[in-house]
Amino acid sequence: MALRLAARSLRSQVPSTYLSLPQVARRTLVSSCAVRSDVLFVHRDTPYNNASIPFSFVGEYEQEAKDIISKYPPQYKKAAVIPLLHLAQKQNDNWVSISAMNHVADVLEMPPMRVYEVATFYTMFNRSPVGKFFVQVCTTTPCMLGGCGSTAVLEAIENHLGIKAGHTTPDKMFTVIEVECLGACSNAPMIQINDEYYVRIFYNTHTHTHTSGSSNAEQEDLTPESVVKVLDGLARGEHVKPGPQNGRLTSAPDNKNRTLTEEVCNHRFDN
Repeated sequence: MALRLAARSLRSQVPSTYLSLPQVARRTLVSSCAVRSDVLFVHRDTPYNNASIPFSFVGEYEQEAKDIISKYPPQYKKAAVIPLLHLAQKQNDNWVSISAMNHVADVLEMPPMRVYEVATFYTMFNRSPVGKFFVQVCTTTPCMLGGCGSTAVLEAIENHLGIKAGHTTPDKMFTVIEVECLGACSNAPMIQINDEYYVRIFYNTHTHTHTSGSSNAEQEDLTPESVVKVLDGLARGEHVKPGPQNGRLTSAPDNKNRTLTEEVCNHRFDN
């Protein structure tokens, strides 16, 4: 009885404007699939993830590992654990196996448990296989409120791929999850695909574009329609245009008349 009264009291405090919103715009506090606590910090041997499966840095990754370690004094090379785990994840199809963690521990001459502690603390390290395209949907407040809202974007992705957040498509092409802020709040809503993206940086009136990947990008200013086009393009093996999806220049205003096109002469702004 007390619980029913509390729920009724809570509903009475919800603004009527929210209650009048279409069903598609409503959102529960927990929308992704539940994750068992042992998935977060406990390893369980599986046929595809156990210590008997060999792993080591090979080819360009081996050289890159050496370059990373060389940036640290020999007595402090343990500090390279995060970049080496990231490198291992990059080599291992975007996830870090227990063998990869053990190899990083061997390379850095540190107890494996120390590596496990780092890998289980940071959510950016995937400790189970993900799809070829790891779609991370930002559902933090700015993306939830910006543009069409991240709720509509997430629902469009789930409906188009036929899976819920936290799952992978049967063909192993797409994995979809919800994430916290991805650092593009002015272009909300947005998603990140895999862990590499293009970054545009302004220097005076010139635009410099840094490319850190060919098929991995942050997709900004999304709508349900544009995010479906992004997914279809990836599925066809096409190069997907990174950055804003509505024609904006990075995070500049939509209105051309309000976009700064030349250097400001009066830096005091008193005229």
